[in-house]
Amino acid sequence: MDLSGVKADMTLDAKGLSCPMPLLKTKKAINQISSGQVLEILGTDPGSKNDLPGWCERTGHEYLGAEDGDGFFRFLIKKG
Repeated sequence: MDLSGVKADMTLDAKGLSCPMPLLKTKKAINQISSGQVLEILGTDPGSKNDLPGWCERTGHEYLGAEDGDGFFRFLIKKG
């Protein structure tokens, strides 16, 4: 999926954080946006590639995907 055209309603900068902090901060951030809005997470922890999709599946949010940025990952989640 091409994520370049997806506009985030909120961005969480989790760069430099290691597990479990990116996921904990994502849980907190998702509560600050409305259903249907998109949360963008910028991170450097490769474990987030597994953690975030699994968490979305368990909590009813839609994992839109991830892409590699310049030295970091960009994850997009639509709040359920």
